[in-house]
Formats: sequence, structure tokens, C-alpha cells
Amino acid sequence: MASALDRLADEIVDHRFRGLPPDAEGRTVGDLAGERRDLRTGGFTTPVLTLSAEALDHNMRALGEFAGRHGLAFAPHGKTSMAPALFQQQIDHGAWGITVAVPHQARVARAFGIRRIFLANEVVDAAALAWLAGELAADQEFRCVVYADSLRGVELMDDALRAAGATRPLEVVVELGTPGGRTGARGAEQAAAVAAAVNASPVLALVGVAGYEGEVPDADAENVRTWLRELVSLATALDADDQFAATGEIIVSAGGSAWFDAVAEVFAELPELSRPVLGLLRSGAYVSHDDGRYREITPFNRLPQEGSLQPAFRLWAQVVSRPEPGLALINAGKRDVAYDLDLPEVQALRGASGATVPARGLSVTRLSDQHAFVRGEDADLPEVGDWVGLGMSHPCTIFDKWQLIPVVDADGSVVDFVRTFF
Repeated sequence: MASALDRLADEIVDHRFRGLPPDAEGRTVGDLAGERRDLRTGGFTTPVLTLSAEALDHNMRALGEFAGRHGLAFAPHGKTSMAPALFQQQIDHGAWGITVAVPHQARVARAFGIRRIFLANEVVDAAALAWLAGELAADQEFRCVVYADSLRGVELMDDALRAAGATRPLEVVVELGTPGGRTGARGAEQAAAVAAAVNASPVLALVGVAGYEGEVPDADAENVRTWLRELVSLATALDADDQFAATGEIIVSAGGSAWFDAVAEVFAELPELSRPVLGLLRSGAYVSHDDGRYREITPFNRLPQEGSLQPAFRLWAQVVSRPEPGLALINAGKRDVAYDLDLPEVQALRGASGATVPARGLSVTRLSDQHAFVRGEDADLPEVGDWVGLGMSHPCTIFDKWQLIPVVDADGSVVDFVRTFF
């Protein structure tokens, strides 16, 4: 029987999916991928978002190898892409499991067979907890770990799981926060109280501690490491108080895409505990990387000997108007590109000759709903009808705009498609 992932290839190409060739209507996604059409000449329409096959593979290998060198397990944050095909590729590259942020994302991961889910958020919704109880009962190999940061939250989890007739305890990590930050217990004393409440529940099992260093206010190398050491100290103190009796391994988890070097450094300082420690890194934006914010903040800039990441996205749009000197309007705007951190970069041009050349002296100065304003010297501006290749910033708000994304090989052939579920 075909898996849910295999069945994505049977989805019919139609009006739901932007940028795909109109003459492919009615074919399956798998058939279209098998044709290996050239992005430039195969009938794709603009705007069209693409992913580089080579960059995706490079990035998955880079973070997997980094985690392995530092003795860390890896549960990449799936909310970045919400793409089951990428989840599976990450698992194939050695990931422990997939991290998600809300129950809906966990349902998507389960629908596509993910057996280990780190739900990096508090879950106090009774319906979602009942669903989790059912999943745990139905599949003895399924693991789901969720956050807790308050006594009230633990009470709500306990009530909902009991009402659902839970037959297996739900695994819980105490989330450590920081004043002025996001969720998470404020300080060791509050965290210890939450841990004790979890251990008092027969339908919950305390398995570790976790948090997110990216939400430390005014994050820099010093205060991120300070917070990470507080997290390590919390794990050590709870273990000394025998709070992890319900688990065979202690999870200590942190790590976005900006400070995974600091996570590796500080987690290496963990003393020997009563049980084996699973140091769990959760970076997510690395999978596609970008041409903006994450390019600037990746730890590989600080540690080039540890690896590198490559931007995988490129969005192709077309010049539709040259209404005045120094201005070209292209047919991609806020509906198509990420713009919450940085505006797109103009990187490449493709004119009537079909050749792709680097762009010179051009910039996107603003966006409207369906247009981007590209400015530069008239001699450097593309003509009406030319294609413009954009690099973009912030993967988390790129993937969510596109349901089916062509994966392009180095020679320009479309070799696969990535389906997203937001």
C-alpha cells in the first residue's frame, strides 16, 4: 500500500497551484516531475517559487553532520516548511524526529508517518490533548513531547487526558523562559514547582527541560550562553531531586538557527546525570536558509570550519511595466514573497536570449500586493517580458505562501515538487 507521502505524487495539477504549466493541467504531480521540464522553457508561469535540489541536500547534510560531531540529536523545526517530503528527507539524514509548534502541525506530521514529535509549546486545548491520547494509544512506537510552564497548564493537561481515558502518559519537558521573553517558567523555583506537578499526575511523565534561546531579550553571545547555562543547571538540579524517575533518558533541548553553536558549546558542559542525556537541537530555517536575515546570523559565519549553508529559494517574476525612468514593475508582491524581515534581493535576470545573467545595481524598494518596485539605472533595468530572479529573507514566511514548490536541479530541470500544509 502506498504511503501518504507516496500519494502526494498522485495529486492532480490544476488551478490550485501557482506557477505550474497550464498545459500540465490534469497530470499528476509525479508525472510532471518525471517529465523533468526546464523551468525556463517548460511552460512555467510567473511568479514561480523554486527550491534548489543541491542546496536542500547540502543544508540537510551540514546540520546533520554538525549535530553528530557535537553529540547532539536533531529534531528540526518543521513549522518552517510544513512540507512532509522535507520532513522525510530530514529523517533520512539522521534526524531524531520533527519539531512542531501547534497541534495542527503535529497532526500533519502524524498523517505522514512521523513517529517522534517534539511539540515545542504548551498544549492546554482539551480536544488536542484527546487527539494526542488517541495517537499514543493507537501506536506504541509514537512519542510526543510537549512543554509545560505553569501549574494551571499542568492541571488542564491532567484533566483533559484523564477525561480522554489516556492509556499512556504524555511526555513533558519543563520550559524555562526568561523575563521579558516568550513562554517558559520564570526561574528555577517556578520550574521546579511545575516539574513536581507533572510528576504528581499519572497521565504525564516528566522527561526533561527545554527552551528557546532566540527569545532571550537583546540576545547576544553572552546572554544567550548565560541562559543556556541556566537551562543546564535546571536539568542538573531536577535530576539531583530525582524528578526524572519516569524516564530512561533526560531530554535537554534548545537551539534555533541563530545560536546552535552556543547550544553545542554549553550542552557539552552538562555533568553526568542519573540517566543518559538526549541533547536535542531544533534548528529549522537551515533547511532552505535564505538571502537575508539567516544568511547574516548563521553560526557558520562564526565557525566556517564547522560547515556552511546555501540559500535554496529563488523566486522568478516577470517585468510587466517600465512606466518611468529608473523603475521596473515585476509581477510578484506581498502575496508571493516574504517581507517581514527584509525585502527581496534582485539577483539574476533572464532576457529574450534565454541566458541567465547576474543582476547589477538593482534593488527592490517596496512591495504592493502583486507587484515589486525594482529601481536602478535604465541601462541595468530588465525589459518588459524579462524574468527577474529574487533571493528572499526569512524561510518561515516564504513556505507558507506556496502550496506546491518546484525543486530545480543545477541544469534548470524541475525534478520534484514540495507540497506544503499550512
